[in-house]
Parts: sequence; structure tokens; C-alpha cells
Amino acid sequence: SLALTAITCFTRGLDLRKGTEDVLCPADCPLWQFYVFGDGVYASLSSICGAAIHSGVITNAGGAVRVQTLPGQENYPAVNANGIQSQVLARWASSFSVTPGTKSTALEAVGRSVSTARPSTGKRPKKPLDKKAGNKDCKADIAFLIDGSYNIGQRRFNLQKNFVGKVAVMLGIGTEGPHVGVVQASEHPKIEFYLKNFTAAKEVLFAIKELGFRGGNSNTGKALKHTAQKFFSLENGARKGIPKIIVVFLDGWPSDDIEEAGIVAREFGVNVFIVSVAKPTTEELGMVQDIGFVDKAVCRNNGFFSYQMPTWFGTTKYVKPLVQKLCSHEQMLCSKTCYNSVNIGFLIDGSSSVGDSNFRLVLEFVSNVARAFEISDIGSKIAAVQFTYDQRTEFSFTDYITKEKVLSAIRNIRYMSGGTATGDAISFITRNVFGPMKDGPNKNFLVVLTDGQSYDDVRGPAAAAQKAGITVFSVGVAWAPLDDLKDMASEPRESHTFFTREFTGLEQMVPDVIRGICKDFLDSKQ
Repeated sequence: SLALTAITCFTRGLDLRKGTEDVLCPADCPLWQFYVFGDGVYASLSSICGAAIHSGVITNAGGAVRVQTLPGQENYPAVNANGIQSQVLARWASSFSVTPGTKSTALEAVGRSVSTARPSTGKRPKKPLDKKAGNKDCKADIAFLIDGSYNIGQRRFNLQKNFVGKVAVMLGIGTEGPHVGVVQASEHPKIEFYLKNFTAAKEVLFAIKELGFRGGNSNTGKALKHTAQKFFSLENGARKGIPKIIVVFLDGWPSDDIEEAGIVAREFGVNVFIVSVAKPTTEELGMVQDIGFVDKAVCRNNGFFSYQMPTWFGTTKYVKPLVQKLCSHEQMLCSKTCYNSVNIGFLIDGSSSVGDSNFRLVLEFVSNVARAFEISDIGSKIAAVQFTYDQRTEFSFTDYITKEKVLSAIRNIRYMSGGTATGDAISFITRNVFGPMKDGPNKNFLVVLTDGQSYDDVRGPAAAAQKAGITVFSVGVAWAPLDDLKDMASEPRESHTFFTREFTGLEQMVPDVIRGICKDFLDSKQ
């Protein structure tokens, strides 16, 4: 039987090679992050797993899917199905359809991990290496994305390997120090070894020495995107809370577009450095697709993430300054993403007008927003307060530091029933729940959920919350007056105010609230 290819939430139809392919979608993809175009027949730009959930072939629990490549077409329609809103596309060059995969192949895929690194060729040093802790002050998980294209050629490829080897040694690789892996970019990217394969500098040096030159076009964009998406998984050895870094070595210039890959890397919280060697000469510039390629791919266009060497000869003096950059983890601005660096406090209306069954729908909304974030002791944090005339802290930011515990705490919130004093509640959560987090690293957000008119003033308390650095989103249902909602919301008020007539309409707002939080987070970082 066919073996399955395990793919990610973000793998698109156009990322597959074959006309018909059996793939395995992971569980718990964030539905609102899917880009899907069409209905039944999907533009190949679409996420495969997104299309499979949209068409009902699988649920969000994942599973086996058969993907069939189809010709391009015009007018892919937008249809809302199974929690995913597909989008309109006027035309695209190729399409695909999805049907259920076979069960027997699914079991097989679980048993084998995708593309493991090739074992080294048996010339390993005989004596066991004593595992050294390495340089504990340098916290980094690094992928060296080396140039294996015809641009560089065999001879300079070997010089590049020597340079990467020197950098690896000076980094101080070890169990508690930096971990490194290597990906070779050419026509198609190849992960040569992962972070988990070696934890001693000697082993890494040996593995680098063994690398063979591949040749082909310099599809750096493709390789960068592949590395950002596939290389840093926990099962491949990435460590929680350690900055993820890709160092791209480029001899000359890329043959493909690198801008989109840079965006993907930033979304995945990866810090991209570009080491360019032998920059294009004036005569060559006409052949370069995009002259500003370095600025578009690096983590931030602030000079820190780009590094130039005139040639591959005499590079020893360039080793140390590069290592110093890679080890300054407070400069890794891209490690913080909106998913792992926010505190979100929910203020939940428990007044008697809500009623028991609608209160459940409110809790479901809270869960679905919380679920999108990476909740941990060093990541994002969630808190909830229920209010009537009184306030009850259901749990504070420090009570639960795993997603499972947070979601179970939300499910267990008991409905209070009573009056509505929203202003008092905002003051309460600002002081008692956000107060202790004031000097923490995360950005603070408050989501106020209410279904009616407040008996007290909301404007003063909301202004005080915003002054304390909290961004406020107001979500109103049923009889909540628009003036109140706007008075509570942060500027620009339109994009921070949400309203639905029915409690069942809350579900549709989940993606917009998450996007709003992420947009504010990114704007605050510029």
C-alpha cells in the first residue's frame, strides 16, 4: 500500500509534487489561519488540510486525505462550510480536489517520521564523546541554510562548509548550549541534519564535512520557507522558549522570490539572518529578480540581521562577529509573535439576561479565542473574570500555564446570574488581574463580553485600563448598546468593537478577534 506523506496545516496544493498523493493532516490546525480558495475544486494556492476540512473529508482531528491535481480554472467561489470561510479567486493556474484517504495507510504514516537525517557514514570517532553542556550563555536553535546552487560551485561550496564549521565550533554547541542543523538550498531544499541529531561540536563538524554538493538553481526562497515550516518542530529537536534562527548563506542572489518566505518565517517566530557573499556586480544586477531581496527576507530591516563578506577566502575574521550576533538573544525580535507573547483577560457578563444556554456559547467563544495562542509559563497567558454587580476572578494569569488546563478551567466556569456593572468590573480586572502583570514582557489585552446596558459608567474605567497599557476589545450581544461598546474599545474604535444580535453569532467573530489582537501586537512592535 502507499505510504502517506505527513504535511503541516499550511502545506498548499502547489507544494506537492505528484498528480495524486496521499497525505496525512495533523490534528488541531487553527481554523481561522487557513487560506482556502474555492469549493469542491480548490485553487492550488489553498491549504490542503483547510480544503479537506472545508469539504468535510476530515474534521479538525486530522486524518488521511487523497489529493488529486486538476487543471486551473476561473472564478473559484467563496463558500462558508465546516467553520472555514473560503475566498474568491478570479483565476489560478492549477487546482486540486480532496477525497478521504485510506485507513491502512494512516497507521503506516504514524510509524515512520518524515525525512529523517541520513546516518553519518560510519566514520564516526570510535571513543564515546563526553556530552558537554556547551556555552550556556548562548541560547539558540540554529539552522544553517547553505547555498548548494550552481552559483557557488563545488570549490566555493567547500570553503562555505569550512566557514560554517568554524562558526559551529565557536558557538559552543552542547546539551545546554546552542543546537544546530543544516539545510542545503538548491533546486529543492534538503534537510541534511536536524537540531536533535548532534549535541557535540565534533559530531557537527564531522557531519558538515560529509555534506555533498547538490547543484541546481538557487531557490533560496523555497528553501527558507521549507525550513521555517518544517525544521523547528519539537519532534525534530526544537526547544521551547529558545530563539529559532535561520542563517541563510547566499553566494550571489536567489533565483526565486524570497519575500514571501521572509513573511512566513516571521509568522512562525523565526529570526532570519542573511550572510551574503560576493554581492551582485553592477553588470549582474539586471539579472536579479528583486534588488532589495536581503531587506525583505531578514527578521528586521535594521542592519543587525544582514552580514556581508566580500569572498569565501580569508573568512576567519568574520566568524566571531557573526557568532556574537547569533548569541545575543535579546536582539531576536522575531521570536516574539502574537501567539506566544500576549496576556488576554476575558471579562464575562454573568447577568441574568444572558441565561444558562447562552452563557455556554459565551464560554465557547472564550475557549476558541484562547485556543489559538501558545499558552505556557514563558508564552501567552489567559485570565477570566465573571461579573454581575459583583466580580469573581475565575482564574488569574498565573493560575494555569498549559492550554489544556486553561480550556478546562473555562469549561468549569459556573454561571452567576445577577445585575450588570461593567464599569466596576473593568476597574476590578485592571487592578487585580492585570496589575500584577504590569512589568512583564507580554502585551496586555482585555476582551469585554456583555449582552446589555451597564448600570454604571464604562467610559472612565475603560480609559484608565487603556492608560495602564491594556488594549480593549468590546464584544456585544443582543441588547448591548453600541455607544457603550464604542466607549470601552481602544482606538481605532471600529476595529476594536464587535456586535452580534444572537449569541450564536459569536462563533463567526473568533477569527476577527484573534486577527485584531495579532494586528495590534505587530503594530506595537514596529
